[in-house]
Amino acid sequence: QVQLVESGGGLVQAGGSLKLSCTGLRNIRSVNLVEWYRQAPGKQRDLVAGITSRGITNYADSVKGRFTISMDNTKNTVYLQMNSLRTDDTAVYYCKVLASDSDYGSAYWGQGTQVTVSS
Repeated sequence: QVQLVESGGGLVQAGGSLKLSCTGLRNIRSVNLVEWYRQAPGKQRDLVAGITSRGITNYADSVKGRFTISMDNTKNTVYLQMNSLRTDDTAVYYCKVLASDSDYGSAYWGQGTQVTVSS
């Protein structure tokens, strides 16, 4: 059974940094894309950043220049380095994996990790 585990969240002051991890990709066959989403209370879940299996990245405008998504050499873990954090970055952050491991493809989500940025 596929299990994605996010970690690295916590409480940080504005201007600080956190590094999130999403582990468990090795258990998924034919990973195409890994994305980080976030959801603040009362708001929809929004895309933050994504990285393809070839290492191509994309970012939401609100995090460009501050966040960096990367994948380790074993391709088991994807990271989200978050710098210059702002109070509006406060949210639960989720990892999502899109894979071609079935006829119609699959999407896997992690359980989320809370990021709280204080002023």
